[in-house]
Amino acid sequence: MTIVQRHQSLQAEASATLDPNNWDDIRAQGHRMLDDMFDYAANIRERPVWSPIPDDVRARFHSALPHQPTELGEVYREFSDFIVPYATGNVHPGFMGWVHGGGTAVGMLAEMLAAGLNANLGGRDHMPIEVERQVVEWTRAMFGFPTEASGIFVTGTSMANLMAVLVARTAALGSSVRQHGIGDDGALLTAYTSRAAHGCITKAMDIAGFGSNALRNIAVDDCHRIDVAALRAQISRDREAGLTPFLVVGSAGTVDIGAIDDLAALSALCREEKLWFHVDGAYGALGILSPELRPRLAGIEHADSIALDFHKWGQVPYDAGFLMVRDGRQHRDTFAAPAAYLRRETRGLAAGASWPCDLGPDLSRGFRALKTWFTLKAYGTEKLGAVITRTCALASYLEARISAEPRLELLAPVQLNIVCFRYRGTDANALNGEIVADIQESGIAAPSTTLLDGQLAIRAAIVNHRTDVCDIDALISAVLEFGAQRTGAGVVDVEQSPPLAM
Repeated sequence: MTIVQRHQSLQAEASATLDPNNWDDIRAQGHRMLDDMFDYAANIRERPVWSPIPDDVRARFHSALPHQPTELGEVYREFSDFIVPYATGNVHPGFMGWVHGGGTAVGMLAEMLAAGLNANLGGRDHMPIEVERQVVEWTRAMFGFPTEASGIFVTGTSMANLMAVLVARTAALGSSVRQHGIGDDGALLTAYTSRAAHGCITKAMDIAGFGSNALRNIAVDDCHRIDVAALRAQISRDREAGLTPFLVVGSAGTVDIGAIDDLAALSALCREEKLWFHVDGAYGALGILSPELRPRLAGIEHADSIALDFHKWGQVPYDAGFLMVRDGRQHRDTFAAPAAYLRRETRGLAAGASWPCDLGPDLSRGFRALKTWFTLKAYGTEKLGAVITRTCALASYLEARISAEPRLELLAPVQLNIVCFRYRGTDANALNGEIVADIQESGIAAPSTTLLDGQLAIRAAIVNHRTDVCDIDALISAVLEFGAQRTGAGVVDVEQSPPLAM
């Protein structure tokens, strides 16, 4: 084929572009989608929190791979009819099952803008990288970290915790660990966290090559905080046994009840023992924005690394995890991997130093920073801090409702925004499991369950900025109603408590 023929062939195939034939048509469809999603959030209380997926709807999503185009309006109708009604429900103020943020209209718009730019934030010299660097600077300021501290957006705190373990591994064994593996010296390394810590810490030790047995799970006190004296004793025993302690992971907001470890005591111990001090602050770390909660996070400013999620208490749409490392050089030594195709130039698009791909495993990275940047700019830290404070006040209100109701029993102290309780009755574990499923299927609310000392608890995690007193009252009413039905107590007259002053 001649060059002219190739040119003519390419011109004839110009319709192969994925741009619309008529921009006005897709503009109208786009405005409709945007309006519908605004209505979805604005009128969310008119919907059930969650609805079980009917078999026929689930079956629709086992159809064959589409080979031919489908009109966009039809695709959107399928989304509206069969996806929206059966979503997780965390946009709803009655969603209290897990620590999921509620998202915002501002964050949704920012996500749309980020998709429009379609930027890859692995590196190179473009403005989205500077936006991420701006958020890194703001996060440094939040936690009092030095200017040499580095930060990077990741999917979530599970990934951030894994990356922190890898940085701590490099700090302990040197950068040669990347070429030679942990070897005999690495096999002696031991890490420490509490029994109440998130399971992703164990997984991180596994993936990092140490094995889960290298993680010591230390006892907790009555408030589910790590027992610092027991930690110190375990470190001493391990040293005497010829092992090499290298890492302590403190929790700022444990998964079951929201406990915050004594971070000041942990940081002091780690400095004394020359251990890496990492804080899993998946949602609790952002309590630093609340004047009421900030004192309880004392010591976090001395951490060697912090993992957190802006998509939880920060209300940024999923996903927006984040890792901050005090020593940016050690962070880069852990992940930077020079390659010819990643050559840094002095000018042009490939200019710039310390690309984000030097700070994590991903070269292809979305523009997560934009929705976080928009959220911080649009609302400011004072308003976000007030939202965080209010979720804890609502948890205190729920605690008071439980304490005033003889049919209910509190199973753990309320420390932040998580309340664990149960309906009293015989075979209480099975009973409360059924109550939670009943409530979820009713669409009234969506609590979850957890086990505390062998007792199954109804777990209410109040994270959504939309949640109000009426949602707490609805949860209590539902627990009492379904509990009465399950125990044969008949119809229950639930007295509504007066609103909580906030």
